[in-house]
Amino acid sequence: MSLHTAAPLNPGKPHLHKTLFATCIGNALEWFDIAVYGFFARYIAHAFFPTSDASVSLLLTFGSFGVSFLIRPLGAIVLGNYADQHGRKKALLLSINLMMLGGAVITFMPTYATIGLAAPLLILLARLVQGFSAGGEFGSSTAFLVEHFPERKAFIASWQFATQGASTLLASAFGLGLTQWLSESEIQSWGWRIPFAFGLLIGPLGIYIRRHVHESASFVAQTPDAAPLKRLLGRQKSLIALAIGLMVISTAVNYMLNYVPTYATQNLHLSGSVAFSATLLAGVILTVVTPLMGWWAERIGRLPLMWGSLLLLIVTIYPAFHAVVANPTSVTLMLLVGWMALLKSIYFSTVPSVMADLFPIGTRASGMAISYNVAVTVFGGFAPLICTLLIDWSGTRLAPGYYLMAMSVLSGVALLYSQRRLR
Repeated sequence: MSLHTAAPLNPGKPHLHKTLFATCIGNALEWFDIAVYGFFARYIAHAFFPTSDASVSLLLTFGSFGVSFLIRPLGAIVLGNYADQHGRKKALLLSINLMMLGGAVITFMPTYATIGLAAPLLILLARLVQGFSAGGEFGSSTAFLVEHFPERKAFIASWQFATQGASTLLASAFGLGLTQWLSESEIQSWGWRIPFAFGLLIGPLGIYIRRHVHESASFVAQTPDAAPLKRLLGRQKSLIALAIGLMVISTAVNYMLNYVPTYATQNLHLSGSVAFSATLLAGVILTVVTPLMGWWAERIGRLPLMWGSLLLLIVTIYPAFHAVVANPTSVTLMLLVGWMALLKSIYFSTVPSVMADLFPIGTRASGMAISYNVAVTVFGGFAPLICTLLIDWSGTRLAPGYYLMAMSVLSGVALLYSQRRLR
């Protein structure tokens, strides 16, 4: 018996807060682990990728960070297809269990000094498991939200990215707290594992909540496509391209914020506490402003917010990076990070619901998952590595600003064509 015949035809009116929590907690866990890995990259480099050159160790660490994103499109295909055929709920339960498995491996893995080459290989394997699970999370959870509350899709879907902000906020709080309470040697020895261990505590709660939610009435009512991937890749390739383009600047800014602690300490020679304070500010802005912008978009429309934030990014990001490079202080870093987080919040708040509108129900989870993860893999996951290489090759610390400007232009083109398509 299929999910559609076994599921209750009238599960009742969904509870807003319960549905939000059930879907967003997995997204929060995913981004918490990503942010922690990026924030503590130099400690992870020393523990698992030691070389005589600190820059090489860091490149290896960010390489493992980026390589894990290569498997995300595979996770998007497998888990997205599973969600479209068998239900969003089952896919969400599977993805959060896989996330916890990868997090446990990183938390308890002995260092290179203890078990040698097995350590970096197993860390890479853990990141691949996390990447695979994360590949299906966004598409399934966003589809689940907008299908439960189609009349409030801009606001409800904005919480997907608000939880990313909350995760950044929490990860930054751990970074700031550890740099204040522990010595450098204590953080290097064992302190960096604390936030990963905390992430493991979130998982069981998410599993419990997800077990007690229903599929949406619109999903239960429709007949599942026997081959959603064939339909998606055969007839809807243009929709995938547009959705990828919409995500480009979103994911680029997001991973640039994860790169801030390394950029500030390695290139601007600021203290770790200053760097984590800046990311803490970004987390506050993303958590608070994103749902407010989603609420505002319900009243004035999504397009004005998207176009306004994109144009401001293109015009202001170079002067902002120039200011912090010319005068690297805690104030200029805070202003740069806060400004990026604010513009990201405005744009991010509207992207999930626009992406959902591009795809029909039968291929929505797969379409959103694939496009989201291709964008994250190509333009986000490797952003720290690309910026590190660009700085080394060009000799200028302004390279991250140039990267963000280019990504803004790409998303602007995609938004123009998406606007025409939705009309």
